[in-house]
Amino acid sequence: MKLYSHPLSGHVHRARLFLSLLGLQHEVVDVDLLKGEHKTPEFLALNSFGQLPVLDDGGVVVSDSNAILVYLAKREGRTDWLPEDARSAAAVQRWLSVAAGEVAYGPAAARIAALFKRTGDTAEMVARAHRILGLMDAQLAGQDWIATTAAAPTIADVALYAYIARAPEGSVDLSGYASVNAWLRRVEALRGFVPMVSSPVGLAA
Repeated sequence: MKLYSHPLSGHVHRARLFLSLLGLQHEVVDVDLLKGEHKTPEFLALNSFGQLPVLDDGGVVVSDSNAILVYLAKREGRTDWLPEDARSAAAVQRWLSVAAGEVAYGPAAARIAALFKRTGDTAEMVARAHRILGLMDAQLAGQDWIATTAAAPTIADVALYAYIARAPEGSVDLSGYASVNAWLRRVEALRGFVPMVSSPVGLAA
């Protein structure tokens, strides 16, 4: 398998983390976003959206980080990471949607603005980050993992980890979220865990 990657991408980290947690051998192919390599005809042939990550599994090409998580769980028959029963599958999907929505437009957007010095309403991004962190903290107050029915981690935890762990880079203070911080440590203690690269911006400067 080949994973088309950039080290600063939390979306890429989701795929890298899950590949490592599953113990799957893969080749990392770096794509230089600053040079526009994700917009070349060769890359667009893999993913017409021009986005990372992309997984090439012997000619089966899967783009979108959450789709890659689903693909790998199904490929490996790992119903522990992606349950088959309706209630549990829905609980996982709910938080995959949060990762693609509220997290993307909150902590992820604030971090990107700080990393690349982009203009925009960063105060609103930070406010959105704190709103979702509050909801996650309440969810995790009585359980170890984010999906409602989960006694073990699922791909929902993988999808959420990177941008929550690096939220301080977008000037989002995590200190008030004890349950979220405990959850981050649980993810980091998983066998096969690989960290998300850190950057000295925002509160992490």
